[in-house]
Amino acid sequence: MRVFLTIVFGLIGVILLAGGIYLITLGGSPFIGFSGAALLVTAAFVLHRSDLSRWIYAGFLILLAAWSLWESGYDWWALASRMGMFLILGLLLLLPFGARRRPGWTALAAVTVITGVGLLGSLATDPHDIKGALPDQIANADPDMGPPGGPQDWLAYGRTNFGQRFSPLDQITAQNVASLETAWTYQTGDLKQPEDTDETTYQATPIKVGNTLYLCTPHNWLVALDADTGAERWVYKADISPLSQRQHQTCRGVSYWPGDGGAAPAGPAAVLPADTDHPATPAVAADATPDVQCDTRLFMPTSDAHLLAIDPTTGALCPEFGDNGSLNLIHNMPFRQAGFYYSTSPPVIVGTTLVIGGAVNDNYDVNAPSGVIRAYDVRDGRLLWNWDSGNPDATAPFVVNDPTQVYTPSSPNSWAPLSADPGLGLVYVPMGNRTPDQLGMFRNEAEETYASSVVALDVATGQARWVQQFVHHDLWDMDTPAQPTLLDLDMPQGRVPALVVPTKQGDVYVLNRETGEPILPITERPAPQGTVPEDFAAPTQPVSALSFEPEPLTESKMWGATLVDQMLCRIQFRQLRYEGRYTPPSLQGTIVYPGNFGVFNWGGIAVDPRRQVMFGMPLQLAFTSRLVPAAEAEGATNSGEQGLNSNTGAPYAVEMGPFLSPIGVPCQQPPWGFVAGADLRTGEIAWKHRNGTTMDMTPLPIPLPLGMPGIGGPVVTGSGVVFLAAAVDNYLRAYDLTTGAELWRGRLPAGGQATPMTYLDSQGRQVVVLVAGGHGSIGTDLGDYVLAWRLPAGTGGN
Repeated sequence: MRVFLTIVFGLIGVILLAGGIYLITLGGSPFIGFSGAALLVTAAFVLHRSDLSRWIYAGFLILLAAWSLWESGYDWWALASRMGMFLILGLLLLLPFGARRRPGWTALAAVTVITGVGLLGSLATDPHDIKGALPDQIANADPDMGPPGGPQDWLAYGRTNFGQRFSPLDQITAQNVASLETAWTYQTGDLKQPEDTDETTYQATPIKVGNTLYLCTPHNWLVALDADTGAERWVYKADISPLSQRQHQTCRGVSYWPGDGGAAPAGPAAVLPADTDHPATPAVAADATPDVQCDTRLFMPTSDAHLLAIDPTTGALCPEFGDNGSLNLIHNMPFRQAGFYYSTSPPVIVGTTLVIGGAVNDNYDVNAPSGVIRAYDVRDGRLLWNWDSGNPDATAPFVVNDPTQVYTPSSPNSWAPLSADPGLGLVYVPMGNRTPDQLGMFRNEAEETYASSVVALDVATGQARWVQQFVHHDLWDMDTPAQPTLLDLDMPQGRVPALVVPTKQGDVYVLNRETGEPILPITERPAPQGTVPEDFAAPTQPVSALSFEPEPLTESKMWGATLVDQMLCRIQFRQLRYEGRYTPPSLQGTIVYPGNFGVFNWGGIAVDPRRQVMFGMPLQLAFTSRLVPAAEAEGATNSGEQGLNSNTGAPYAVEMGPFLSPIGVPCQQPPWGFVAGADLRTGEIAWKHRNGTTMDMTPLPIPLPLGMPGIGGPVVTGSGVVFLAAAVDNYLRAYDLTTGAELWRGRLPAGGQATPMTYLDSQGRQVVVLVAGGHGSIGTDLGDYVLAWRLPAGTGGN
């Protein structure tokens, strides 16, 4: 035992002393090196069977506890990473190693017990928790929830084009939600293929029309299910070949057009040009009948850059739309690299106008397809207008067969779902950045104006009515990632039409959706300066009065399973450039915090338009980015958004990824994920709680409540019950909107990185549905499940 203890204490001591000295040279805490020295001295006395080893170690534990409390406060997860390993070593040191129990043994035992009990006591506190309650008064008993449909349906991605993710259904309440049981389960059969990109993900939210659910799968199968039983009605399978050059293989949803309703007749049929690189999508429709009606339609974008019109009744293509039911979205593109352009989000439909954006691969090539936003006639596929943020005034539709008419290369795109207000005649477009994301020297004046913003486009003409930018000269991939949410707010000056936009940087902007003017104040904050010589950083950046921006990182916020890997994270922190939010990209490497994953992402928020409050899932997870001179980046694989991306044609490539310790856990201390509620009229964050456990992310299924990252969105119901999966453990959870308390959780067979929805079935029963298929880039369990829950008979579920 004596030799064993000597080796253990000596080895850990050498590692901490060597690393600690290096950390000191970087300007870091000297306590790490001191810890190593204390362990080496202890090891020397253990080797000589001296009781001084226990006295010395007892004194070290006292200093360790004081230092840990000074750095992190009374926070279990922060304290455990600093003290846990040393308390275990203290227990080992109490074992006999050739000496009788002496006063040093008693002193060490007392210090170890007292320190350990004090550490355990921190489990009862959570310094990151905000306890409170949202107002439960009804501010507007009859709010505008947006067309189309009634409360029993879910006719668009966010239930309506307002993107509220709110259903007035109230059968499932805080009192009976614990009685939810599985109603049915369906498996699509669409699974990740070996040739697929890493980020092959199930992100779809089904829509419900009549008594049929419609959803898409990652490889663009459109599935129709009976809303009562989950029985398959038909499946349309677009023939999408795997392609690793796509950064994403996913489909978030489909759109529904309810028919003409007396609208003007369609014009001449649209014929798009032949494209040898992107031929018309071949497809099969299982269980389809030849009786194609298409008086109503479903629209599905595909990952090979097509838009398909499909008959909801039969699952067959609508032959009068485009080229036999398919539009090739590559038309008029300046560059046509396979897999560089596609649409992952459903289009928005206003009347007979369909508006669609698209995703452009980040950081692969300076010369990439355009991020143009386009409007088509839902009946025949005619191009009605095109709004290209690189050339924003030229909205008259291009001639699709004219090779001289091309959109701006690589211009800022919109990959998230759009929303619309038909009454104002506006479509709201959450804008991304021009690729390359971390290099701004290629952008023109218009792109600088419209990147990383929300833009209100006129439905009839495509002209921009107003723009509100959220990041100036974006060098951090801070795309506006989520569907804007529309609701009316009752403010002191009266009822105001509002637009709520969550952002990756954590700000939630509350704007007048008619004018773009702020409802909650926006201020400008000085930003860090200095990047590569060819570029610049904006001197200030906007900040919203409602913000979930995390506190800046410090060395003391570094984390690890032990002080050894925490030391390595501290070293990384000191080696990288970090001056707070918007620290510019650099050759040495920069910490991006909030990171590229975002405080909010495509899951967005959900609101209660009657109470005028929001529910969200803010994250705080740091990333790193490093600019790499092009000559040093030859052979970059462009395997996805993480890793080394080539930026072909630019002077620098970029290497990106999460800020992780050597054992693959975040370098910053938890929590990393929350649920939160805020009052949209005042900007007050009423409550915020950790969300998610380690249940499915470690070899042992231990549900440690660290507060985990995730991706997906919530849905709020009329009873004040909120449903959200999204976290990296496999659960669908129900929460109380007022307090954020967790009310129920249901186990999932795969990762639930999608947004749920709810509806009434034909028997008048409220059903909650979630797609669970996992998320390739965050490592959750993959699958192909569609799951439904409802209350048993006699508990309020009819």
